[in-house]
Amino acid sequence: MAQTETNRRYTIADICGWDGRWELIDGIPYNMTPAPSTAHQQIVGELFFALRSHFGKSGCSVFIAPFDVQLEESDQHTIVQPDLSVFCKEQTIHSNRAIGVADLLVEVLSPSTALKDRNEKFILYERSGVKEYWLVDPLNHTIELYGLSDGRYSRRKVFGVDDTLNSFVFPELSIDMKNILRG
Repeated sequence: MAQTETNRRYTIADICGWDGRWELIDGIPYNMTPAPSTAHQQIVGELFFALRSHFGKSGCSVFIAPFDVQLEESDQHTIVQPDLSVFCKEQTIHSNRAIGVADLLVEVLSPSTALKDRNEKFILYERSGVKEYWLVDPLNHTIELYGLSDGRYSRRKVFGVDDTLNSFVFPELSIDMKNILRG
């Protein structure tokens, strides 16, 4: 496993040879190696099924982690692996990663990643222009949706087990939460 140096700003090229899974946000590496919980994997699987079923014939692509997303081609200091990614522009999909802004990104919170997902990734996704960001909280059985408006995540909705999720960006996307957030 690579050992990081304090105050060094790493690049995508730096982390490519490291063991394990890594994300890089503004030059700071984050080890993604710890295995996710069973609840995390069940939620990711159910959401992938729902999203893939919805987007399957629309021309949008749905990816499940580990899949690298480089939100800006010129930014060599940031690459992430969201739990789920939706891209509706075919030119963003490359042979080993997506390069460009996603239409929808989903992160399932875990104790080891919750602060990063709520802070660093929230700011990164907003700054990069990701149209919609979902934060799934398995402990509280909720999904928070954030929608971009005038360059900021100013629209927010929270859905629980008894709700039907409706997307800001894709109004025809509707998901019954009972299948996703089993309590």
